[in-house]
Amino acid sequence: MSPSQTEYNLAQIHEAVEAVAGARPCIVAGSRTYTYSEIGDRTRRLANALLERGFAAPVDRAELAGHESGQDHLAIYLHNGNEYLEAMLGAYKARVVPFNVNYRYVAEELEYLLKDAGAKGIVYHSAFAPTLADIRSSLPGLTTLLQVRDDSGNELLDGAEWYEDVLAAASPELPDGLADSWSPDDLYLVYTGGTTGMPKGVMWRQGDIWPAALGGRKLGTSDEWTDLDEIVTAAANGGIKLMPLAPFMHAAAHWTAFNAFGGGHTVVLPNIVERLDPPDALSTVQREGVNVMLIVGDAFARPLLDELDAGDYDMSSLIMTVSGGAALSAGIKNRLLENVPTMMIMDGLGASETGQQASQIASAGQDASTGTFSPGPGMVILSEDLSRTLEAGDEENGWLGQEGRVPLGYLGDEAKTARTFPVIGGIRYAVPGDRARISADGLLELFGRDSVTINSGGEKIFAEEVEAALAAHPAVFDVVVCGRPSERWGNEVVAVVQLREGVEVDVDDLQAEAERHVARYKLPKAYVFRTQIQRSPSGKADYRWAREQAENG
Repeated sequence: MSPSQTEYNLAQIHEAVEAVAGARPCIVAGSRTYTYSEIGDRTRRLANALLERGFAAPVDRAELAGHESGQDHLAIYLHNGNEYLEAMLGAYKARVVPFNVNYRYVAEELEYLLKDAGAKGIVYHSAFAPTLADIRSSLPGLTTLLQVRDDSGNELLDGAEWYEDVLAAASPELPDGLADSWSPDDLYLVYTGGTTGMPKGVMWRQGDIWPAALGGRKLGTSDEWTDLDEIVTAAANGGIKLMPLAPFMHAAAHWTAFNAFGGGHTVVLPNIVERLDPPDALSTVQREGVNVMLIVGDAFARPLLDELDAGDYDMSSLIMTVSGGAALSAGIKNRLLENVPTMMIMDGLGASETGQQASQIASAGQDASTGTFSPGPGMVILSEDLSRTLEAGDEENGWLGQEGRVPLGYLGDEAKTARTFPVIGGIRYAVPGDRARISADGLLELFGRDSVTINSGGEKIFAEEVEAALAAHPAVFDVVVCGRPSERWGNEVVAVVQLREGVEVDVDDLQAEAERHVARYKLPKAYVFRTQIQRSPSGKADYRWAREQAENG
C-alpha cells in the first residue's frame, strides 16, 4: 500500500453506503425487495447473534503467518438469496469470516470442506439438512447451525435454530466499540471450486480484496478510492441494477454483488435460483429493468440465446452482459450482440488467487474475439522458471501473475502458499497456474490453466484453446477437452461433446472446424458424445468428470 492509499473493511463500507442510500433497494429476491436500511438492520442482528453464540474476537494479524487465520469461520451452504449476502455481511460485521460451500457436494466432500475450514458455524437451506445431518457427529467444532426455510419441507436439525427466528430475537444495534474495531486486516475467505483437485481456501485481507475485486477502484480506471467520503458521494448517486445468474458460492457472483453494494446499486435475483432457468432469467431482466447481467461463459450464454431466439423479450434495459469465471467464444458473443445490439459484452479475467486481472469489451458492429484481454493494474507475466517478469512482445510462454493486492495465502497450507505466492526480486506475486504472454501491442494472450494442459507427443496443448475451437461449430452445444493415457502419444486429446438437441454431425466435420482455429497437433484424437456435459453450478468445466468419460469411452 502506498502512503496515499486508504484501506477499508467490508462492513465499514456497507454501513457507510447504507447511511446515504437507506431507502434504495439493496436486494430484490424474487417478489421481495429489501432496502439498504433493511439489509443493514438484518445484518447487524446476525452479527449480534453470532457474538452471542460465542464467536470470538480475532487474533491480531501481525501474529500470524500467511496461511493462518485468527478468526472464527462461518460456512454458507445456501442457494442464492438475500440470506446468502446477509450471512456474508453479518459475519463481517461480527469480525467473523464467512466462506462459500459448494451445495452439490456429497457428504464426504462436505465433511472435508468444513473440517479444512475449521467451521464454527453454518447457515444452510433446509434442502441440505439431510446431507449435513449425515456428517454432523464428525464435526464437534461446528456449534452454531442456522437453518433457512425453503420449499423442501425438511424439519429443523437437532441443535439448529431457524435463521429468521434468530434475527428476530437479536438486537439491531451493534455493541459499543465493535465498529471501531473493524480492520482492513480482517479476512475474506473464498474456496476454489475443486474441479481439478481438492478445494483450497484462499485468504485475503479485506483491505486488499476490496480494490482487487469488490469495487475498490473507480469505475473504468485503476485508481483506488482516496477516502470513505468519496465512496459515499458516488454511492449516493447509485441505482444501477445488477443480476448475477451464477451461484454466490462462485466468486464472480458475490464479487458482482459486493461491487453493487459499494456503489449503492441494487442486486436483482431471479425467482428460480436452484439452477439457470432461461425464461425466468430473461423475464426478470424485462420486469426489473436489469442493467448488468453476470453469466459464466458459453455454458450460460447458449441456453439464454436459445430462449431469446424462441421467445419475445424486451432486453432494452441491458447495458452490459459480463462473463466471469469462463470466457465467451467469439461466435456466442456475436449472437448475443445480434440479439441485443444496444448492450456491450465484457469478458472478465480473474481468479480467487488474483482478483480481477484483465478484461475484454465487445459491442455490436465489431468482430468479436476470445482469448485476448486488456491487462488491469498489477497484472504481469512471469518467466517459466519464475525468475523474472516478461515484457510485451516476449515470445516465451510464461505464467500469468499478479502483484500488489494479492492474497495472504491458502488456509492451513504453508507449502501451497509458498508455491502459489512466490517472492521474486523482493516482490510477492500470485501465480495460480495460467499460461499466457503479452503481445507486442500490449494485449494479454491467455492459453489456459496449466493443471488441465495435455502433454501429448512432447507438445503442450491447452484444453481451453481446443474447447474454443470446437465451440465454433454450430452443432456443438457444449464441449470439454481433456487428456487420456496413450501408448503412442503419452497422452492424447479427447473431446467430450454435447450436441444440440436433434442435431447429428460427422466427426470429420468437427475436426475440420477445429482445424480452422488450432494447429493439427492440437486436434482431438478421439470424440466422446454425451447427452449433457457436467459442470459446476457456476458453469466451470469439471475436468475430473471429463477424464472419466474419456477413459471410459
